[in-house]
Amino acid sequence: MILYLLFMLPAFAFVMIAQWRVTSTFNKYSKVPTNGRMTGAQVAQEILRSNGIYDVEVERVPGQLSDHYDPRSKKLRLSEPVYGSTSVAAVGVAAHEVGHAIQHAQSYAPLKLRSAIVPVANFGNMLGPIMVIAGVLIGLTGLAWLGVIFFAAGTAFALVTLPVEFNASSRAMAQLTNLGVVDRTEYGQARKVLNAAALTYVAGFAAALMNLLYYVMLVTGMGRRD
Repeated sequence: MILYLLFMLPAFAFVMIAQWRVTSTFNKYSKVPTNGRMTGAQVAQEILRSNGIYDVEVERVPGQLSDHYDPRSKKLRLSEPVYGSTSVAAVGVAAHEVGHAIQHAQSYAPLKLRSAIVPVANFGNMLGPIMVIAGVLIGLTGLAWLGVIFFAAGTAFALVTLPVEFNASSRAMAQLTNLGVVDRTEYGQARKVLNAAALTYVAGFAAALMNLLYYVMLVTGMGRRD
């Protein structure tokens, strides 16, 4: 347990700091209205139209920072603080989610890869740790290594998520600029919101990687004891 904490405490601290930063940054710039006075929903619809995407529906969902694009149903779901708000934070988040819709429409390779490994990643994150611990406890090295491999799929998912999210943010900022939704000052503020959000994905990958390394160390230790 102590060894696990030594591995994971820095990663957990990173995750907590990233979550605090994205929440505080979003809250700060959700109080700053854009000069254009377009709501998040209007910005999303305008970007979709300007990119020739007419089969994606923009809808309101409850919660805060629950915004996401669902490629299966082709629905862009914006949270309450984003959908009807004209704030810098709202238009930045809305544009970012449209970035994923554009990726989907253009068959962006990392997005396709991430979608393909979702079932394996979910399975690995759920059963991988159980298999590792069970293998260690009953002395079955093969079972433990199989658990490591399954969990590695979840870590790979977290890794592939990084270019997907970074690219969506880059597309978002380009669209906001090209369409004149934000001015120079608002551009920098929206960028801060998206950078803070990106940090959460980096922290998530760091936590997954440290977890994976810990499991590898456990199983490697089994082999040495044998």
